[in-house]
Amino acid sequence: MKNKKGFTLLELLVVIGIIAILVSLATVAYTSAQKKSRDSRRQADLKAVQSALEVYYSEHSYVYPTTCSSAGAYLKSAWPVDPVGVAPYIYSDAAGKCLVASYCICAKLEVAGKGNASNTTCSWGGDKTYYCVGNLQ
Repeated sequence: MKNKKGFTLLELLVVIGIIAILVSLATVAYTSAQKKSRDSRRQADLKAVQSALEVYYSEHSYVYPTTCSSAGAYLKSAWPVDPVGVAPYIYSDAAGKCLVASYCICAKLEVAGKGNASNTTCSWGGDKTYYCVGNLQ
């Protein structure tokens, strides 16, 4: 009798199946980590803009900018852009306009439920799809 060395077709299929499962799990974990990372960047961007607006407020007779990008000069770099560029950061007051009395800056998050607002008008709570920051004054 000859001693055959090698793998059977069944053994190869089992190994390929296990590898496929591991690759799919790794892909899901990696994609989730990327979404969380982009959401963290969005939150950091909004906090930087909020800080710039507060500096503008204190240096301009205690009013916020009337144009939505006037505080850009107070940022360390250019006006931030959403990491994937799908939805811009929304800068407005509760009525959707840039006013000198108050502001609200929002970004839509990719990970549902990790924000602090349900829409772009700083309506806190709800489904928490958006992360918003408002005036501190």
